[in-house]
Amino acid sequence: MKRIVFTVMALASALFSGGVSAAQAEQFVPANGYWVGPYAPGGSGFFGGVIDYFQLLNQRDGGINGVKLTWEKCETEYNNARGVECYERSKNHAPTGATVVHPLSTGITYSLIEKATADKIPLISMGYGRTDAADGRVFPYVFPLITTYWSQATAMIRFMGGKEGGMAKLKGKKIVLVYHDSAYGKEPHGVLQKMAEQYGYELTLIAVPHPGNEQQSQWLQIRQIKPDWVILWGWGVMNPTAIKAAAKIGYPREKMIGVWWAGAEEDVIPAGSVAKGYIAAGFNLPGTDFPVMKEIIKTVYGKGKGEFEDRARIGSIYHTRGVVAGILTAEAIRNAQLHFKKKGKSITGEEMRWGIEHLNITNARLKQLGAVGLMQPLKVSCMDHEGGGAVKFMQWDGDKWKVITDWIAADHDLVRPMIEASAAKYASEKGIKPRDCATEQ
Repeated sequence: MKRIVFTVMALASALFSGGVSAAQAEQFVPANGYWVGPYAPGGSGFFGGVIDYFQLLNQRDGGINGVKLTWEKCETEYNNARGVECYERSKNHAPTGATVVHPLSTGITYSLIEKATADKIPLISMGYGRTDAADGRVFPYVFPLITTYWSQATAMIRFMGGKEGGMAKLKGKKIVLVYHDSAYGKEPHGVLQKMAEQYGYELTLIAVPHPGNEQQSQWLQIRQIKPDWVILWGWGVMNPTAIKAAAKIGYPREKMIGVWWAGAEEDVIPAGSVAKGYIAAGFNLPGTDFPVMKEIIKTVYGKGKGEFEDRARIGSIYHTRGVVAGILTAEAIRNAQLHFKKKGKSITGEEMRWGIEHLNITNARLKQLGAVGLMQPLKVSCMDHEGGGAVKFMQWDGDKWKVITDWIAADHDLVRPMIEASAAKYASEKGIKPRDCATEQ
């Protein structure tokens, strides 16, 4: 198995923070992702952002309360078996074992839930993975933070309803979901079908086999259906291929809405000029004007420590998404250090779980972090491992993403009962006794 190693050692801390002793504590966070293959743009962008933020904390602050962040890359190739292998390699890695894992794959997340729970290592599936893991009573070690696929699907339908002149106007409309034929692509089916029953639109599901670079038959079917809207639930090379295929049959890109994994620069630039007008959901914004991004450019890239050789990727959607993931990880570590009285000491995976479950990132805290507007405020609890749920929509103008909505809230009245029912079914199947959140501190 190909492995890429890049570890920041405490012995080098004198170079980064003015002479911290070699005995300084470290906190290990594995970077199990993908830098090769058809999904490399997303994987390299995301983990580039995570590592850049960790570098910023190590170099500017000497870590988190004196604890340096360390990591090691392990190539998963977006493959479930390799993802499990990387997890097994990293879970006991010195000095702390895996503090938390970002699988960056719905399939890998599914494969790791039982293992990670048994090992007491939390999984952060930020904007992906099992939506029902938002019920922390059943999934204590899984955190689909910020917003889930089901929340996003409801926001998409609400966006369409607004464009049509009201939700009632969706009755009789035709909506096609073009989806990656994987666990990831199948996540929104139930909620979209439920909303079809509620609002009276006609839903057609069209699968695209991995990796998605051949879609001719799917778009010929779409040309016959003549839908009012197309939802693109793609990943990697599937996305620009779909945009070009839509243009070829004359389907308006202004009527295409991409999932947030089909809404980055790497998804539209390869499609060329025909991508203009394409719309995508997002739970983080791009750009380098945020104070935290300016700090990364100055403190990390200014010292030649940045992850990207191509500086044009700095501030891209996938990069800033990784920075958001880095912020959540670091804030949870900080939470756990304070709660368990471990300032200057490393924490365990079990303590990290507590830190994530008690995240409360307010606008005031976002201002301190230099990330106001980069992400939405977030409050996590035992009952709610999502903590947000809102989505913004952006449109590609041929050169950059333009935000075209404010935060659109999810339909929690629809989604939450579905989450609880699905989680209860999982608990029954696995013999899990749900936690009593009233007794959790």
